[in-house]
Amino acid sequence: MRIETSGHQIDVTPALRDYVNAKFDRLARYADGDLDIRVTLRVAKVLHAAEARIVAPGATHYAECEADTMYAAIDLLTDKLDRMLDKHKGKQVKHHRSDGAARSESFG
Repeated sequence: MRIETSGHQIDVTPALRDYVNAKFDRLARYADGDLDIRVTLRVAKVLHAAEARIVAPGATHYAECEADTMYAAIDLLTDKLDRMLDKHKGKQVKHHRSDGAARSESFG
């Protein structure tokens, strides 16, 4: 898993970068470490915004959140992405029967 953090009209401090890395580490359980995450932090007047683009095998996810503080925006963003990746992983269920199940059925 690779996390790239950048700022738009804001300096990304080491504390913010460490906080982003700590929060996004929990998303690794969804793709076995095959995630490419790009996080952009920005400030628009009084609101702090965080946005992320996640490239996972088979899909690309994008989310954006705004809050009064940057840490709250990052928390909201990770919660939203957690729900998105959980939903995506739930859809990736194999719907093929195994050979044993097809042979055990009797027709007739």
